[in-house]
Amino acid sequence: MVYLAKHYKKGDVFPLKEISDKEKIPFDYLEKIISELEGENLVKAKKGAQGGYFLTKPADKITAGEIVRVLETTEPVKCYGCQMLEICSTKNVWEKVQDSVDYTLNSVTLADLAKPKKHG
Repeated sequence: MVYLAKHYKKGDVFPLKEISDKEKIPFDYLEKIISELEGENLVKAKKGAQGGYFLTKPADKITAGEIVRVLETTEPVKCYGCQMLEICSTKNVWEKVQDSVDYTLNSVTLADLAKPKKHG
């Protein structure tokens, strides 16, 4: 996603092999990831000899939270079905942790992640 954001120009597409090579991500793993991202309409594929992948919207309109939730769970603890849920003394702490994680991931855009790092 960061690679696509860094090279984003309307109409440009990037073959998965190119992204795999440039970002040093194993092709098979990247294929699985891109499929999940495509399923959530964050990227689309253009088929054919000049085909590749592209972002479905500008990078500043995609949050890190949208991306991470497609690929990972962000829940620190899963309490569903726990018999102690009603009297749990730690439930509020885990809810605060979850709220903090969600806030942080939703406050960072893909455009933010694609900005060059400043040294110093």
